[in-house]
Amino acid sequence: MFKSHFVGPTRSQLLQLPCILRPSSSPLSYHHRQNSSLSSIKSELIARRLPLIYDYLTPQPSHLLNVSLADFLPQAPKAESTSHTNPPPRDNLTLPTTLRPTILAPTHHLIYFPPPIPSSQLLPDGTDPLQSPGLPFVRRMWAGGAVRWNKDDKHWLRLDGRRAVCVEGIRDVMIKGQGGDEKVFVGIERRVGRCGEEEGEESVRKRLWMEEEGEDGESGVVERRNIVFMKEKSKEEAADAAKTPGKVVKPTHPPTFTHTLISPASLLFRYSALTFNAHSIHLDPSYSRSIEGHRNLLVHGPLSFTLLISLLRHHLGTEYPDETVMITDVEYRNLSPLYADEKLKLCGRRVEDGRYEIWAETPEGGLAVRGMARTMRLGKKGAKGTLDNS
Repeated sequence: MFKSHFVGPTRSQLLQLPCILRPSSSPLSYHHRQNSSLSSIKSELIARRLPLIYDYLTPQPSHLLNVSLADFLPQAPKAESTSHTNPPPRDNLTLPTTLRPTILAPTHHLIYFPPPIPSSQLLPDGTDPLQSPGLPFVRRMWAGGAVRWNKDDKHWLRLDGRRAVCVEGIRDVMIKGQGGDEKVFVGIERRVGRCGEEEGEESVRKRLWMEEEGEDGESGVVERRNIVFMKEKSKEEAADAAKTPGKVVKPTHPPTFTHTLISPASLLFRYSALTFNAHSIHLDPSYSRSIEGHRNLLVHGPLSFTLLISLLRHHLGTEYPDETVMITDVEYRNLSPLYADEKLKLCGRRVEDGRYEIWAETPEGGLAVRGMARTMRLGKKGAKGTLDNS
């Protein structure tokens, strides 16, 4: 059972963090943070040197994501798929071999490179402390982000079992609100690329981290995550919020392709497991209602993003059945929560050649996620240098 009042990270939990993750100039108490200048949070966060995260790009995690999503996505028009076109059909969910490695599918990088944080160092809500501003900002939500895939095929990430690395840093911090209702928006950049088995940390950082956000360098994927950190709710505030309908903002254009599904708690559990994510808002409905003020378990921000990109991949496979089309970059914002066991409508429309608006709607027809994707046609399927023959 959860206590009726949520408490933030304890002093001992914060002291267990590596020194590079603890603000050096601010004490750990709640009251001092209240009285100190909020502007110091920005410099403290940006100065953090976050640890490198290594992984081996085996096909199993990506395969399990495909298996988990198979019942919730539109099916490919034929029994074949390329990484940047159709997701694999339900009748062909065989684990790919590393002898013929496939390209890491768009958004599947999200289930690789989990932060290696022991359970004892997780915050009370199950999240990791790496980007947290600390007390009193004890609640977090995924506000949106952007992903860019390198157009140079020599940097494409393949599921061949080789070692790769994620270099993470905090690019910027914004504090919005006033009068005790401040929120901290943390802009996190993750750069994913290949690395040698014994390559040193400084060599990795020098190769992959760019001073300019718009430069790809040797990274196969460059991702921006916008996380908002908020103060705790009282028990009464959480109860009121759980009963209050959210604001409904309708889409401005009708979709030209759609798919509707319901995300059960089992899908949320599987996605939490694949992403090594113990955040209680996705796993414990009592916590989600009584502590965070939601009416049910929340669908993960990256899961709704993955579903939208999967819909776009399916549409591209239908629109260009004989060509390979690469999704080159996507920007998106999360505008309203999506909940387990409720209708979720995925939508998209072609804005112009190579540009698509994508969005997700709540059961009330309001915008929950809104984004814009850009694509590039690479040529006929099977042609030399395309994604399905690389």
